[in-house]
Amino acid sequence: MPTRQIDVTTWYLEQRERSDQRSAREPDVPVEIVRASEPSPELSRFLYTAVGGDWYWTDRLPWSYEQWQNWLERPGVETWIACVHGTPAGYVELDPQPEGQVEITCFGLLPRFGGKGLGGHLLATGAARAWDLAERWPDRKPTERVWVHTCSNDGPYALKNYQARGFRVCDVKVEPETIKHTPPGPWPGAR
Repeated sequence: MPTRQIDVTTWYLEQRERSDQRSAREPDVPVEIVRASEPSPELSRFLYTAVGGDWYWTDRLPWSYEQWQNWLERPGVETWIACVHGTPAGYVELDPQPEGQVEITCFGLLPRFGGKGLGGHLLATGAARAWDLAERWPDRKPTERVWVHTCSNDGPYALKNYQARGFRVCDVKVEPETIKHTPPGPWPGAR
């Protein structure tokens, strides 16, 4: 694919109060959302590539095993996985930051699980877990802000889902980006 220049819009969204949260409808399939309490670079890399492969999630692809381990072992980092009949269907990753802030650093579904009402339910659960994160990490200051960003390269329903869950846009940036390839997909080179 030839290199091309595109403008990428990035929306920064936040919830400033726990009461900003909005629930979602029940999914069309039974789902269990569980915390991966044991840091696992293999699992996190799988989720990152399986969910983000179609949306230009490439920042972490060069990370070594040790980089993944160091990221996941930081106190308060949490990975919540949506499972349908025992199969991972999507995930939310929470990153605690100073001053009571929690960023949703990764969120999404594996492609085959879209359109079943899982995305809203998983995001609502992830936001709730961000708000009560300090209850699981006693040295952590209570959450005062939950934030996330999404961009025009992400899934077509991402921004609407965040807004439907009570996140409000607090900043927007448009920056040129050079696209040198198609998204790698869950299996780079398999397209």
